[in-house]
Amino acid sequence: MFQNHLLYFPQRASVGEMTAGGLSPWPSGQELRGLLAEPPLPARATAIVFHGNAGHAGHRQFYVDALAPLGLRVILAEYPAYGPRTGELGESSLVTDAERTIALAHSRYGGPLLIIGESLGAGVAAAASVGQREAIAGLLLLTPWDRLANVASHHYPLLPVKWLLRDRYDSTRHLATLGKPVLVAIASEDRIVPAHFGRALYDELPAPKRLSVIAGADHNDWFDRIDDTWWRQAIDFLLGGPAD
Repeated sequence: MFQNHLLYFPQRASVGEMTAGGLSPWPSGQELRGLLAEPPLPARATAIVFHGNAGHAGHRQFYVDALAPLGLRVILAEYPAYGPRTGELGESSLVTDAERTIALAHSRYGGPLLIIGESLGAGVAAAASVGQREAIAGLLLLTPWDRLANVASHHYPLLPVKWLLRDRYDSTRHLATLGKPVLVAIASEDRIVPAHFGRALYDELPAPKRLSVIAGADHNDWFDRIDDTWWRQAIDFLLGGPAD
């Protein structure tokens, strides 16, 4: 319970509150797993976004604003115990649920399917993508870490956190054999997940991969420092661009 309070900061909200911005409950209001936005023209791909550890999916409208104009259908996935959803916090619960979300989206829309994970969501996305590798086309990880234990040791250097940590979120291990395009985006001035942890993850990834360093960005303001061109190039790479 103590570790949960340090890692997860869910905000509760009703389905009505989460959809007040015009997004649709997905797959339905009775069985909400996320929020859906369709692009103005027929979708060329579907993107599933796994958000960071605070708030709820309704706070991530900015992904829709960036991706829908590029022709992507966007699903802002919600975690168990966040928003209106029931369930348990913890790596096993979140990753298993994310795998089910990916599988359901693929069964409904087919491919190509892109997975986007931010901070904690990058750890969830990395683990869930391995279990659903045949369903996905590419993976975008924003402000990720290599292993959660390394980040925890950085913030609590006097504690034996690598021995005490319950949830591991070992993205380096999970992605070692993914075999899909992965774009790692790190914030150069990140004080929560320092950039060298994301770079360490990138260094261990097999090709195809690409690294993007968002200059001057901290953990929670990176979005304001990238533009439409950045998003377009990122999506083009994940949908079949050349490997670095």
